[in-house]
Amino acid sequence: MPLLWLILIVLAIATTGYVLGRARVMARVGGDSRDLHSLPSYYGYNVALKVVLPSFLLLLVWLLAQPMIVNGTVAADIPESAIPDGSSRGLIMSEVRRTSEGLDNAVAQGLMTEDFARNARSDFNDVTQRLKDAGQIVTAQVTQPILQAAQRYRIMNDTGNLILSALVILVALAGAAWGMREMRPEFRARNVVEYVVRGVLVAAASVAILTTLGIVLSLVFNTIEFFRLYPAWDFFFGTTWSPSFTGRGGSSELGVLPLLWGTFYISIVALMVAVPVGLFAAIYLSEYATPRVRSFAKPMLEVLAGIPTIVYGLFALLTVGPLLMAVFGKDGLGWMQAGTAVMTAGLVMGIMLIPFVSSLSDDIINSVPQAMRDGSYGLGATKSETIRQVVLPAALPGIVGAILLAASRAIGETMIVVLGAGAAARLSLNPFEAMTTVTAKIVSQLTGDADFASPEALVAFALGMTLFVITLGLNIFALYIVRKYREQYE
Repeated sequence: MPLLWLILIVLAIATTGYVLGRARVMARVGGDSRDLHSLPSYYGYNVALKVVLPSFLLLLVWLLAQPMIVNGTVAADIPESAIPDGSSRGLIMSEVRRTSEGLDNAVAQGLMTEDFARNARSDFNDVTQRLKDAGQIVTAQVTQPILQAAQRYRIMNDTGNLILSALVILVALAGAAWGMREMRPEFRARNVVEYVVRGVLVAAASVAILTTLGIVLSLVFNTIEFFRLYPAWDFFFGTTWSPSFTGRGGSSELGVLPLLWGTFYISIVALMVAVPVGLFAAIYLSEYATPRVRSFAKPMLEVLAGIPTIVYGLFALLTVGPLLMAVFGKDGLGWMQAGTAVMTAGLVMGIMLIPFVSSLSDDIINSVPQAMRDGSYGLGATKSETIRQVVLPAALPGIVGAILLAASRAIGETMIVVLGAGAAARLSLNPFEAMTTVTAKIVSQLTGDADFASPEALVAFALGMTLFVITLGLNIFALYIVRKYREQYE
């Protein structure tokens, strides 16, 4: 049964339970709600919650556990002879899952019957051709062990989904029966409902933590798989980025240093644009602008934060690049060979970061107590002297935090780099040369010709893990500084 239909059935049972539970408790008091401990709606909510929560909890646990159980069972049955040199059982399982998905799509398109897809004696050459005809992404040849493993993978998943549907519906009905048995006038329905709702709110607040944990685990497992196939020393200290898709990494050089250098170089150029402009704008808006000007200028400045990054990338490619070429290109100073360069991406990214710096700095400057300004004026200082010697030093920790948050945003940018900086991975100090960043190469490695049985694709997860650690460190440091500043003045 499709997951959507299963959810709709549970919600229908919950809605029916709400109506019947409320009607039953009202019937027991003869329609006089004053004889009830709680409002009639709480009794209905009690039944609905006892239907929805156990059912959805079972659904969530099953959906998390079933892939691990199926993967482990199928992987254990793959013979060692089916694992090529330079690969691993985990990488072969990615081929099995992709083949299984291809079989599902081919059956849905009518290119093969369900019996043919499940037949263990099917010719794997015929299956490979049919999958390619269906437009499925498969390796050059689906081998017999992979085909058999994919068939078993499909059968186990289909069986698990069928059992899941039956169990979820049974749990929903059992929850409805449990709730209906509690429909007594003296039952403290309000207390139960409020306790359950509080638990749901706590669970909702935990989603961010669980999401972060899931992201980290997905990166960690694939990163470990990559380092089993490619030396960690060559990755972290290599100075050449030259992936080759002809083999399983034997001729590839996957040194991350050129990518990290490009990432930091472009980010530094962007911050050199964003920090002065954003900070000066924040000082003007908070100290010099009239309320009327501020009410207009600040929202207009923050509009920059809402522009999609692909638009900034097109602006870099079509406007900023040609302008720089006119000044620094062959017809100008001769420093620039093409419109895609570090300077092009850095300038546009700096424009994008201006509202991040200005808005945060403006709020931080405004939070400096007015008494500090008045004391400075009372000692005879001018307005500019008060800003330089009192306001900015007091707001400096928060401003540094804003700059660090903008830096982490710059490090994670992709589209501006792809369109404005080029794709060359090099170690160079020339800002008018094309370079690339970690994020740009993550995109190219996952959309290239490599499959997940090769380090050329798995390296994207190692790059992502490296970038995650860098940006996480910057964010933690920035939040620490901002929090320390706020504690000082609140």
